[in-house]
Amino acid sequence: MASGRNGTLYLGVTSDLAGRTYQHRNGLVDGFTKEHGCTMLVWFEAYDDLQEARRRELQMKKWKRAWKIELIERDNPRWRDLFETLF
Repeated sequence: MASGRNGTLYLGVTSDLAGRTYQHRNGLVDGFTKEHGCTMLVWFEAYDDLQEARRRELQMKKWKRAWKIELIERDNPRWRDLFETLF
């Protein structure tokens, strides 16, 4: 999730990407994303195994911000909100 192009970034794991993104977009989740306006889904990876997804999350949370931005821009150079692509 992002607040906008090159804005604040949030990284998390969920078993319901569409539902969780909806919650973040509509300010239904108190905390970091609401405080920082992270309402755009700009990048995601899908996993069949939740434990594998959690390992990837922990790995990426150690990354430098520049690496995360590089990953977003590789797959979504215009920083489009990908929420609509989930349906």
